[in-house]
Amino acid sequence: MNKKIQLQDLGNKDYKATWEYQEELFKGIVDLKIRNRREELELETPNYFLFVEHPHVYTLGKSGDLSNLLLSESQLEAKGATFYKINRGGDITYHGPGQVVGYPILDLENFFTDIHKYLRFLEESIILTLQEYGLECGRSEGETGVWLGVGTPFARKICALGVRASRWVTMHGFALNVNADLGYFDNIIPCGIRGKAVTSLNVELGVSKIDEEEVKSKILKHFSSLFEAALV
Repeated sequence: MNKKIQLQDLGNKDYKATWEYQEELFKGIVDLKIRNRREELELETPNYFLFVEHPHVYTLGKSGDLSNLLLSESQLEAKGATFYKINRGGDITYHGPGQVVGYPILDLENFFTDIHKYLRFLEESIILTLQEYGLECGRSEGETGVWLGVGTPFARKICALGVRASRWVTMHGFALNVNADLGYFDNIIPCGIRGKAVTSLNVELGVSKIDEEEVKSKILKHFSSLFEAALV
């Protein structure tokens, strides 16, 4: 089992180009697993963790409802945003500057074969990171992602999750609002959940800007500990 994860920070990168790159890495792992099975080989499968920041974009999961996007094509254009229907779980979400987006592309057979445990570990790596900033956060029953004020009228989502898995290989991942422009969330019903607010780390801490590189390093620390992995 290969518990090494290749870390790549793609910087600011177009959503579609990043999606295509994810698909390429994902396909490479799946194809290798098929070859291993067919030829009775034991070739090591690689794992990747991509960090990226996207220009303004709205994405709709395969089971999502298009009516949760509250903008027309011309309004999207005016806001300098793009829209894609994609192959992850979940409904609609927004990505843009000020978000830390992470895409782990893992062969879970290198770690554990349990997709629910995988999702909980992703959430836990964010929860532990936010606790380092003094924030009490957690899960909201029946809803993925990481929330503050769970069980109160002030419940608000700080991190969205949406993944795809096939043959125990994962893609897509999480989007944590660190210095996000929350105005862009007004144009959607986030994750298809009405009446729930969204928030950002800088808003919760009452500061204008948080060091995103510091946030990334904290996420990686907790992620590698939970998955008992070595980042290379």
